[in-house]
Amino acid sequence: MPQPTREEAWTLVQEWIQNEGLRKHVLAVEAAVRAYARKYGADEELWGVTALVHDLDYERYPDMDDEENGHPRTELRLFEEWGWPDELIHAVAAHADHLHVAPTSLLDKTLRACDEITGLIIATAYVRPSKDIRDVKLRSVKKKWKDKRFTAAIDRQEIAENVAELGEDLDQHIQFVLEAMQGIAPELGLDGRLARA
Repeated sequence: MPQPTREEAWTLVQEWIQNEGLRKHVLAVEAAVRAYARKYGADEELWGVTALVHDLDYERYPDMDDEENGHPRTELRLFEEWGWPDELIHAVAAHADHLHVAPTSLLDKTLRACDEITGLIIATAYVRPSKDIRDVKLRSVKKKWKDKRFTAAIDRQEIAENVAELGEDLDQHIQFVLEAMQGIAPELGLDGRLARA
């Protein structure tokens, strides 16, 4: 089956996702998942593209109760029509708990473990005076983790369960994802420019 290139996947993201926050989210998840692909000796291009497109239809079809088109049903249908790799399709399906697709592969588990934690890390960077993710430390993220009012919509228990399912230590996972995201600070707009503006 044909595997989309990173350039093709990014073109789709630009076409389907106009919200800057959501674009930054998929970029952050891509960076984290690619870093894990390198760590595990997996196919970095396949893993990276999977992460980049995992929320492709969310902006257009956010109603997950819509059993025909709701996220991620529309994108899964398209990926199948385009003949994309089964491993990619399964990982995107498995990241959506409401579809009840069990995560079985290492890619499935990595995507799930990286998805929500990136939001907490981005939010932690935004509240720093420098607005620079490269200034964020593990202890800062852990402090925000404990503050349940901070990014209250992010389910800490779900993150912890997904990280455990991946077989990684939670603190080490947060540090690993943080470092991956720090490597793309300019793409995330978290390189201090907001504090200088």
